[in-house]
Formats: sequence, C-alpha cells, structure tokens
Amino acid sequence: MALYPTRRKRQCDERQCDERRRDERRGVAAVEFAIVAPLFFLMVLGCIEIGRALMVQQVLISASRVGAREATTLNGTSSDATSAAVSYASGASVPGVTATVSPDPGSAKAGELITMTLSVDFLSVSWSPTPWFLGGQTLTATSVMRKEGFD
Repeated sequence: MALYPTRRKRQCDERQCDERRRDERRGVAAVEFAIVAPLFFLMVLGCIEIGRALMVQQVLISASRVGAREATTLNGTSSDATSAAVSYASGASVPGVTATVSPDPGSAKAGELITMTLSVDFLSVSWSPTPWFLGGQTLTATSVMRKEGFD
C-alpha cells in the first residue's frame, strides 16, 4: 500500500479538456452583459441628467446675480433686471426662465435688500425627452443685494 495517494488519471488530454471547458462557457459573456447592461445604461443616463441639472442650476445662480446687480444700481428697474437675467440665462442655453424682483427697485431706498429669484422647469431644459430622475422638478436660484445710493 502506498503512503501517498496516486493522482487519478485524466479522462481527457489537454486539448480535449480545453475544448470542453470552452463549450461549457459559451454564451456566458452575453448573459452577463444582458444582466449588467441595463444597470450600466441607467447609471449613465442618470449621470447625464444630474449633470445637466447642476449646470442649469449654476447658470440660474449666475443669472440671478446679474439681475440683482442690475436691480441694485441707482437707475435700476424691475424690467431691466428681469431682462438682464433672462437674456443671460438664454445666452447660456437655458430657455423658459421666470424672473421676479422684490421689492420694486425703482421705489426701493438706498441700503434696502432687493431679492432676485429665477426659476425654470427641468422638463424645459433637460436633454432627455422624458427625464426619469428629475422630471417635474423646478430649479430655482435667489440672489439678494443692497440697493445702491445715499439716502
């Protein structure tokens, strides 16, 4: 009797075993791709949609600053501030922006806070025809500055 167990004799030679293993794994990559692909593409579309929302939000913040700055000048009016903010946003490819200024810059006293608020519906600025994650959301930005002058 031997002290060490002997190796079992292989039932196939190297070439036959490789072919058998290859035949057993045929189609595995296609099945794995079918499982992983929807999740991957969902993540890619989500990243694109959230990236677009962040870009639009930053444009709204900058446009609200431009509008607030226009409203706080000595001869600033609501219409000038609104048109400055909306034109800034549309120049950055963000159409459909709604702007409000309060209080009226024409009647505001020096040192009074003037608030410029911009908002846009994400459906109108999304690159996706039907946004999944942020559909129906409204993006807003507000800037507050003091009216210039000496009263």
